[in-house]
Amino acid sequence: MCADVLIVGPANVDLVVPVERRPAGGETVLGGDTAVFPGGKGANTAVAAGRLGADVALLGAVGDDSYGTLLLDSLRAAGVSTELVRTTDRPTGIAYITVTPDGENAILVSPGANSSLRPEDVDTVLDGVKVLVVSLELPVPTVEYVVAAAAAKGVRVLLNLSPVAEVSPATLAALDVLLVNEHEAAWLLDTEPGADPRRLLESGPRAAVVTLGAAGVVVVEGDGVTEVSSPKVEPVDTTGAGDAFAGALAASLAAGAGLVDAARRAVGVAAISVTRHGAQPSYPTAAELAE
Repeated sequence: MCADVLIVGPANVDLVVPVERRPAGGETVLGGDTAVFPGGKGANTAVAAGRLGADVALLGAVGDDSYGTLLLDSLRAAGVSTELVRTTDRPTGIAYITVTPDGENAILVSPGANSSLRPEDVDTVLDGVKVLVVSLELPVPTVEYVVAAAAAKGVRVLLNLSPVAEVSPATLAALDVLLVNEHEAAWLLDTEPGADPRRLLESGPRAAVVTLGAAGVVVVEGDGVTEVSSPKVEPVDTTGAGDAFAGALAASLAAGAGLVDAARRAVGVAAISVTRHGAQPSYPTAAELAE
């Protein structure tokens, strides 16, 4: 089995609670009604690509429970192949999310079934894949194995270094695209946000994309840096916006777009997503982008 875009990553159900402010340590804060959405970095990225018409598959795991069913239904509705999503005896992963009135979120993740994903699961599914996307919501050894296996097969590899963690120099050197936000870039460079993004290529990747929230993104390639601005929107929920960007970027790269053009389209997708509630339900289709 193969697809143009292969996403290796977690599938979680998002339990989202609106709050006026986040509680401090030892403090209780009352929130609004809990909303349940399909989520998880892997599943979100796959759905974002699928809703844009990409040939995409998710390699992951869910539990044999109602949350697992919700995730599988959402993936399939977006056109994502779920043949590589294993059902395990562990509970489906859950993300506990608070969202403040300005649309910003704070997230606690319980991985559950996602922890049962085996690195070697990727070995037999890389033939024919054009772009592979993986994030750091998986254990670092798994990520490093997946990146090395894909690179050895000549697959274009995109690593979303989120949540930020240290990976080996060999892993960074195997990347076609390193995707980070400005804080992750600063952590990687051991400096304050705003440092010269060209330094990211010194760590090994052939290109890097730094997301800047409402300001857009910076695309770093060997021949220079390109700034891509974001449309001005009124955000209501930023949950999953980075995943929307990653999925749209992968979809465009698999279709043959250059990195700057792919980033420009992905910025538009992410901007739309923050104007809607939830992660996967907020992602636009190709038809919506054309309107």
